[in-house]
Amino acid sequence: MLDSLNESLPDLFRVIDLTGVFLNGIIGGRLARQKRFDAVGFAVLAIMSALGGGIVRDLMLQAGPPVAITDPYYLVTALLGAFIAFLWKFDSKWSVRMILVADGTVLGTWAATGAIKTLNLGFGVMPALLLGVMTAVGGGMIRDVSAGSVPMVFGGNNLYATPAVVSALVMVGFFYMNLPMLGMLVATVVGASFTVVAHWRQWQLPTNPDWTLDLRSFKSRFPKGINNKK
Repeated sequence: MLDSLNESLPDLFRVIDLTGVFLNGIIGGRLARQKRFDAVGFAVLAIMSALGGGIVRDLMLQAGPPVAITDPYYLVTALLGAFIAFLWKFDSKWSVRMILVADGTVLGTWAATGAIKTLNLGFGVMPALLLGVMTAVGGGMIRDVSAGSVPMVFGGNNLYATPAVVSALVMVGFFYMNLPMLGMLVATVVGASFTVVAHWRQWQLPTNPDWTLDLRSFKSRFPKGINNKK
């Protein structure tokens, strides 16, 4: 049963992948609307948001041309998202919730995709986690920096990169159990659930504390050094 499920999931993930490209095109377009950019700005931010993480991943892996530029569906879908954002604001309560759930689903899928692609090329666990997270959040970072904003993953926001790390870890575990497609499914569910709950509960990582390590008090206790010989 697991083998049949493992073989039937690629088409589903293709749909989720392109849905994520479309959704991130909308998110990029929403930022362009907030910045009052023109149509070119909408298109550029949409492409960066939707395709940036995957392009960076493929360039780092050096495994041929990035998929985002060899598959025409990716670019067209990202531009379609930009066009939709150009027509509608997507600022209602329900549209924001819908985008949040869909974004969490895509985040889990992209984190798993980056991790499994890295593992299939013979890299270890740490590179898989790094490129899994980069695939999931890299496009948003590039988009925010290009628009003159502080990237959301740098802190002060609800957890976003952390669900990507967890999803990539789930994918790594299933990869070593020889169930990669099932791992994609579980990682997608985990990423979506974690992201939604983090926003609902407003979970955030702690920011830099006000205190700092004072070496002067340390030196006052050991004026001649710890290893000073008498």
